[in-house]
Amino acid sequence: MYIENVPNRNSNPAILLRESYREGNKVRKRTLANLTKWPKALVDKLRILIKNKDAVVADKSNFIVEQSLPHGHVEAVLGTIRKLNLDKIIFPTPCRELNLVLAMIAERLIHPCSKLATTRLWHTTTLAKELSVEDTKVDELYDAMDWLLKRQNSIEQKLAANHLAENSLVLYDISSSYYEGRTCPLVQFGHNRDNKKGLPIIVYGVLTDGDGRPISIDVYPGNTADPATVADQVEKVRNRFKLSQIVLVGDRGLLPQTQIDKLKDYPGIGWISVLKSSAIKKLVEQQHLQLSLFDQQNIAEIESPDYPDERLIACYNPFLAEERKHKRLALLAATEKELNNILTQIERRTKTPLTESEIGIKVGKILNKYKMAKHFQIIIKHNFLKWERNEQNINNEQLLDGIYVIRTSGSSQKISAEDTVRSYKNLSLVERAFRCLKGIDVLIRPIRHRTEDHVRAHIFICMLAYYIEWHMRKALAPILFHDEELELNKKISNPVTPAQTSASAKIKKLTKKTAEQLPVHSFETIVQELGTKCRNRCSFKFVEGSPSFYTYTELNPVQKKAFQLLDLYP
Repeated sequence: MYIENVPNRNSNPAILLRESYREGNKVRKRTLANLTKWPKALVDKLRILIKNKDAVVADKSNFIVEQSLPHGHVEAVLGTIRKLNLDKIIFPTPCRELNLVLAMIAERLIHPCSKLATTRLWHTTTLAKELSVEDTKVDELYDAMDWLLKRQNSIEQKLAANHLAENSLVLYDISSSYYEGRTCPLVQFGHNRDNKKGLPIIVYGVLTDGDGRPISIDVYPGNTADPATVADQVEKVRNRFKLSQIVLVGDRGLLPQTQIDKLKDYPGIGWISVLKSSAIKKLVEQQHLQLSLFDQQNIAEIESPDYPDERLIACYNPFLAEERKHKRLALLAATEKELNNILTQIERRTKTPLTESEIGIKVGKILNKYKMAKHFQIIIKHNFLKWERNEQNINNEQLLDGIYVIRTSGSSQKISAEDTVRSYKNLSLVERAFRCLKGIDVLIRPIRHRTEDHVRAHIFICMLAYYIEWHMRKALAPILFHDEELELNKKISNPVTPAQTSASAKIKKLTKKTAEQLPVHSFETIVQELGTKCRNRCSFKFVEGSPSFYTYTELNPVQKKAFQLLDLYP
């Protein structure tokens, strides 16, 4: 903070109280107060006080703090937005709608809430003032959402141009969120991944680059089948993103045989997926996959006439095999426990015995709940129930525990078997995106918007917020509970077995301290920590009606390190 005399042509110079700050690589300045009408003696006294900051801070009788607002997290989020040029990607020139959209994106990371609450909560931080949206009404936010939705295609094209290229790996997955209400035409009953029984859902698919960075998002009615969304992604990549050569990675639910047959109609579009368990069982029965392959190795390429022009990469993960074995035993035990409960009911119902159909309905619910029908032989009669495990089926299934088969159209000259497996396992990065969107940071749900356009715009805003979070997480990894060596270890370790936690990450998790002895944070708590850096509006006591000026809380070591990692430290 300093006092500057600014020449004013034929008038007296303007005397301004100013502060300098850094924006990217440029040093800028802002005016805090106009001191032109102050007596010269008071200006000189203030100049002395500013030069001797310790005296100002020590003698609190010199000024009063009128207001103190959390500012550090706002500075970090908006600074990251500008560093990534996301503001210019959304719209090249500053405008009111752009500021409203940026404020909604930032608020998803600071205080995710409804749009009405947003217009209130952003006054509890410096966000509203930083983007000049203090006077916003909630209807303006809905208008800004409509404005953003019209620009979604353009924004996604620019993101794709920045992060995708020919022969890129593209990850795609589907999720859903429940909806509070009945008014939106997108709302339908379907596969509710949130386990909210009785509530309709909305489906959305996220397309990312090979590192899990979100590029695009599409919203579908709740009753849309996962494979039905794949064609839209291919058309988008080819026509909107202008990419003719990509490799699409999706799970077996997204890329069944029917969808892969359709992908073959698009030259240049490759794929990586995985076979269903029934298809693996068939390969074993036809002896195209021999279990003895895994006696000495855990990855091997096989061939089958059922999959012409494809590479099949069989993998065996002993940890996954053990996990599936324990899960099966637990489900079998849970099923038998509930069947025993039915048997107890039958024994008690002497006056009004259970009919065959009543018993069948009860048994059917249990078998459907645990998906264990194939492992039981059940006899149902009037007031009679008997069952036993089908040990042969159980043993046959157990032989395939831990085995999965990756299928791909990519030749061995373009991508090795090991890298193919790594590419498929990168789908976990999209799953991480869904976890952040739905339950940790951005909180895409519950969705209450009444119109289809507002639902689409809301979900797009959440995707853009995760785009910022993705970059912030990557930069802040040294002070988060992240394994900084994980990406490198994945590239050099066996792709089939689980990635091993590095020694540094184990120490970090054990001690809860970084190598610099700073406390380790989650993304949520580091945002809160940054928010304790406040902007204080102050005024001097010794002048009646003196103009306000701003001071900032001194950075603590964690905040200083965070701003350094984000490359926002002045």
